[in-house]
Amino acid sequence: MIQPACPFCTLDPKRVFVANDLGVAFRDAFPVSPGHTLIIPRRHVGSWFDLTAEERAAILALLDDAKRNADVEHKPDGYNIGINDGSAAGQTVPHLHVHLIPRYKDDQKDPRGGVRWIFPDKADYWSKR
Repeated sequence: MIQPACPFCTLDPKRVFVANDLGVAFRDAFPVSPGHTLIIPRRHVGSWFDLTAEERAAILALLDDAKRNADVEHKPDGYNIGINDGSAAGQTVPHLHVHLIPRYKDDQKDPRGGVRWIFPDKADYWSKR
Protein backbone atom coordinates (compact mmCIF):
# COMPACT_ATOMS: atom_id res chain seq x y z
CA MET A 1 0.00 0.00 0.00
CA ILE A 2 1.40 3.40 -0.98
CA GLN A 3 1.45 6.06 1.73
CA PRO A 4 1.29 9.51 0.05
CA ALA A 5 3.27 11.23 2.83
CA CYS A 6 6.04 8.62 2.71
CA PRO A 7 9.13 9.85 0.83
CA PHE A 8 9.98 6.29 -0.19
CA CYS A 9 6.48 5.48 -1.48
CA THR A 10 6.69 8.61 -3.65
CA LEU A 11 10.34 8.17 -4.65
CA ASP A 12 11.27 9.55 -8.06
CA PRO A 13 11.85 6.46 -10.24
CA LYS A 14 14.91 8.16 -11.76
CA ARG A 15 16.72 7.68 -8.43
CA VAL A 16 16.38 3.88 -8.61
CA PHE A 17 19.44 2.14 -10.03
CA VAL A 18 18.46 -1.48 -9.41
CA ALA A 19 15.10 -3.09 -8.69
CA ASN A 20 13.17 -6.32 -8.65
CA ASP A 21 9.47 -7.14 -8.30
CA LEU A 22 9.42 -6.57 -4.53
CA GLY A 23 12.03 -3.89 -3.86
CA VAL A 24 14.24 -1.08 -5.11
CA ALA A 25 17.70 0.31 -4.38
CA PHE A 26 18.77 3.94 -4.64
CA ARG A 27 21.46 6.26 -3.29
CA ASP A 28 20.79 7.86 0.08
CA ALA A 29 19.87 11.54 -0.24
CA PHE A 30 22.05 12.28 2.81
CA PRO A 31 24.97 9.87 2.34
CA VAL A 32 27.48 9.27 5.09
CA SER A 33 29.99 7.93 2.56
CA PRO A 34 30.32 7.71 -1.24
CA GLY A 35 27.97 5.00 -2.50
CA HIS A 36 25.67 4.97 0.57
CA THR A 37 22.62 3.09 -0.68
CA LEU A 38 19.15 2.36 0.65
CA ILE A 39 17.26 -0.82 -0.22
CA ILE A 40 13.51 -0.78 0.41
CA PRO A 41 10.50 -2.99 -0.18
CA ARG A 42 7.99 -1.69 -2.73
CA ARG A 43 5.23 -2.33 -0.21
CA HIS A 44 4.97 0.27 2.56
CA VAL A 45 6.01 -1.63 5.67
CA GLY A 46 7.84 -0.24 8.68
CA SER A 47 9.74 -3.20 10.10
CA TRP A 48 12.03 -5.94 8.82
CA PHE A 49 9.98 -8.28 10.98
CA ASP A 50 6.79 -7.46 9.05
CA LEU A 51 8.22 -8.46 5.68
CA THR A 52 7.15 -11.66 4.00
CA ALA A 53 9.80 -14.31 3.34
CA GLU A 54 9.66 -13.38 -0.36
CA GLU A 55 10.21 -9.69 0.42
CA ARG A 56 13.18 -10.51 2.64
CA ALA A 57 14.74 -12.59 -0.12
CA ALA A 58 14.14 -9.80 -2.64
CA ILE A 59 15.71 -7.18 -0.34
CA LEU A 60 18.76 -9.39 0.25
CA ALA A 61 19.14 -9.98 -3.51
CA LEU A 62 19.08 -6.20 -4.04
CA LEU A 63 21.64 -5.77 -1.25
CA ASP A 64 23.96 -8.08 -3.20
CA ASP A 65 23.30 -6.11 -6.41
CA ALA A 66 23.96 -2.80 -4.67
CA LYS A 67 27.19 -4.13 -3.16
CA ARG A 68 28.43 -5.27 -6.58
CA ASN A 69 27.58 -1.84 -7.98
CA ALA A 70 29.44 -0.05 -5.18
CA ASP A 71 32.43 -2.38 -5.60
CA VAL A 72 32.76 -1.28 -9.22
CA GLU A 73 31.79 2.37 -8.86
CA HIS A 74 33.44 3.26 -5.53
CA LYS A 75 35.88 0.44 -4.68
CA PRO A 76 35.36 0.56 -0.90
CA ASP A 77 37.47 -1.37 1.59
CA GLY A 78 34.50 -2.64 3.62
CA TYR A 79 30.81 -2.16 4.38
CA ASN A 80 28.39 -1.53 7.21
CA ILE A 81 24.89 -2.90 6.68
CA GLY A 82 22.21 -1.62 8.99
CA ILE A 83 18.53 -1.28 9.73
CA ASN A 84 17.07 1.18 12.20
CA ASP A 85 13.90 -0.71 13.14
CA GLY A 86 11.54 1.48 15.14
CA SER A 87 11.83 5.02 16.44
CA ALA A 88 13.73 3.87 19.56
CA ALA A 89 16.38 2.48 17.19
CA GLY A 90 16.62 5.76 15.31
CA GLN A 91 14.26 5.08 12.40
CA THR A 92 13.10 8.44 11.03
CA VAL A 93 11.26 7.29 7.89
CA PRO A 94 8.62 4.69 8.82
CA HIS A 95 9.21 2.69 5.63
CA LEU A 96 11.73 -0.10 6.15
CA HIS A 97 15.10 0.69 4.60
CA VAL A 98 18.36 -1.22 4.72
CA HIS A 99 21.49 0.93 4.67
CA LEU A 100 24.48 -0.28 2.68
CA ILE A 101 27.31 2.02 3.77
CA PRO A 102 30.62 1.63 1.98
CA ARG A 103 33.64 2.11 4.23
CA TYR A 104 37.07 3.32 3.23
CA LYS A 105 40.50 2.89 4.77
CA ASP A 106 41.11 5.80 7.16
CA ASP A 107 37.53 7.17 6.93
CA GLN A 108 37.61 6.93 10.74
CA LYS A 109 40.63 7.03 13.03
CA ASP A 110 39.73 3.61 14.48
CA PRO A 111 36.75 1.86 12.83
CA ARG A 112 36.78 -1.11 15.20
CA GLY A 113 33.42 -1.73 16.79
CA GLY A 114 31.46 -0.47 13.76
CA VAL A 115 27.78 -0.24 14.65
CA ARG A 116 28.57 -0.72 18.34
CA TRP A 117 29.36 3.02 18.43
CA ILE A 118 25.65 3.82 18.75
CA PHE A 119 26.51 3.37 22.45
CA PRO A 120 29.97 4.96 22.68
CA ASP A 121 30.56 4.02 26.33
CA LYS A 122 30.04 0.33 25.44
CA ALA A 123 31.65 0.21 22.00
CA ASP A 124 35.30 -0.25 22.90
CA TYR A 125 35.46 -3.74 24.37
CA TRP A 126 39.01 -4.50 23.21
CA SER A 127 41.08 -2.03 25.21
CA LYS A 128 41.56 -1.78 28.94
CA ARG A 129 39.47 1.08 30.26
